[in-house]
This record gives sequence, C-alpha cells and structure tokens, in this order.
Amino acid sequence: MDKIKVWLNTTQYKDYEITIASADASFRKYYRLRDADKTFVLMDSSLEKDSLAPFIDITSRLLNVGVNAPKILETNLKDGFLIIEDFGNTHYLNVLDANNFKELYSKAIDVIITMQNADIKDLPLYDKAFLHFEMDLMKDWYLEKNLKVTLSEVQKNIIENALDSISDVVLSQSQNMFVHRDYHSRNIMLTKNNEIGVIDYQDAMNGAVTYDLVSLLKDCYISYEREEIEKLVLEFRDKKGLDASNDEFLKWFDFMGMQRHIKVLGIFSRLYLRDGKDGYLKDIPLTLKYTIDAASRYEETKELAKLLKEVQ
Repeated sequence: MDKIKVWLNTTQYKDYEITIASADASFRKYYRLRDADKTFVLMDSSLEKDSLAPFIDITSRLLNVGVNAPKILETNLKDGFLIIEDFGNTHYLNVLDANNFKELYSKAIDVIITMQNADIKDLPLYDKAFLHFEMDLMKDWYLEKNLKVTLSEVQKNIIENALDSISDVVLSQSQNMFVHRDYHSRNIMLTKNNEIGVIDYQDAMNGAVTYDLVSLLKDCYISYEREEIEKLVLEFRDKKGLDASNDEFLKWFDFMGMQRHIKVLGIFSRLYLRDGKDGYLKDIPLTLKYTIDAASRYEETKELAKLLKEVQ
C-alpha cells in the first residue's frame, strides 16, 4: 500500500480516499478512490505486472468497437498500477433472477456480438494444442490431485478419446473470433446508467464463436433451466446470422461448454490446492453438473460422463 500512496501523491488523485474494492482469482487487487461523489478504481497488478500491457491493449480494442470497457486514466507500468473508470459494485450475479435473466442475458448476448467485431490481430490462437493444454488441467488437478484418483489405462484412454472429440467439434465451428475468455456474471457489470460494463478481459484470445456464449449461459456461479438456455443459444445464432441447424449449433455450444468446464474443474482445484483459495470449491458441483449433463447427451462423450459420475 505504501508504494501505491507514494505514486498517488504524484497524480491528480493524491487527496482521494482509498479503500479496498475487491480481489480476483489472480493476484490482482482493486482499490476504490473516492472524492465526494467522484470515484475511480486503482488496479494493483504489482504481482502480475506482465498482465498490464495486455489489459491496456485489449481495452483499446474493445473501446474501438463500442464495447463499454473501463477507460484507463493513469498508468504506472513500472510498479504495476492503473487507475481506471469505476463501473460500481453491481455485477450481473448480484441482480440475475428468474424474472429478469432472459432480458439481461439477451443484452449480454448483444455485447458478445459487438465484442466479436474487435481486432484479433496477434491475439493468441485457441488451437488444438491449447484446447488440450487447458483440458488436461482436469486430469492433473481435479482427478489426480483433488480427488486423489489413480486412473487406469482404460480410464486414461476414455478421457483422451473424449477430449479429442471435444476439440474436433470446437474447431469445426466458426473460428477467428475475439474471445473474452471469462465473460460471466462476475465480470459483467451494470453501471449506474444501467449499461453493461465489461471487465477482466486481459487474457483475450482468437477462438471459436461459441466460447463467450458458453461462459455467459453456462455460468459456473449461477444456472437456469436448459430449455430456456437453449432458446438464448439459438437467439445468439440468429442475431449473429450463422448458417447452422438447431442441433448443430447446440452441439457446438455443448462441446465448447465441455471444453471450458473441464478446464475449470482443473482451475478451481488448482486455486485451492496450489494457491490456497478455497472459495472456488463450492463452485465445482455446478461446473461438474454442466460437464456431465453435456457429455451424457453425445455418443462421443458418454463414457466420459460415466467416468466422472463414478469418481466424484
């Protein structure tokens, strides 16, 4: 905090009150700067300085296409600090309920379509190798380290074959899309003007058309009935103007969802076991439910669903 205060004294925000705003799954921290009714957010990435340049870059790409990303007001790359626009404290997760989720998700879908107009030049590619690198986290961290399962050769083959099928379907759908990678209810803000504000996008990549849709509609922190989610999935397809049948597009969505949730099972386990963050353990059951439900629907992944049911 001392370094922050020393730097703030060199800026126009030197007399602002500073309070803790939040932290996230990484090692970033956020502070709120306040002077009467004026507020801003100070992002402390001093433990992850390498994340600042991508954050600044992606912010510019999003603002250029009309996405409401926080404007950057002050930068201190040497120490790892930024001062950015304050979107407030209201996340989608705070307000979503059975009465409003269709309307709120529909608005958030429109933002995905706008985001997908963003420049993808030089963004890392979601290729087969990276899809598998992410999915392998499940075996290493969730099954072997968290559940302490010793996998047989047969079980390893079931996992490998399923993951191959998943990546094949993911790569068969429309590619070369801007992918936020974490577009869910904790990273979508409702500003005081009731507009959507998008945050936590510094890890953006170039990937499949359904990735951010899955993050939104198969959110690891909140869920709604499959039937209603399917309608929203097809609403996205129609708004996007994609030439895919209902069954084909839902399969794209489900397989992208399996890829993401298989990865997340590993990440939530790693956050607990390696980083001492046990708050994500409570989110594993919903993530696992999504994975098993989707895997049970398709011949290529039914054995994986069976395996995950057996070992949990």
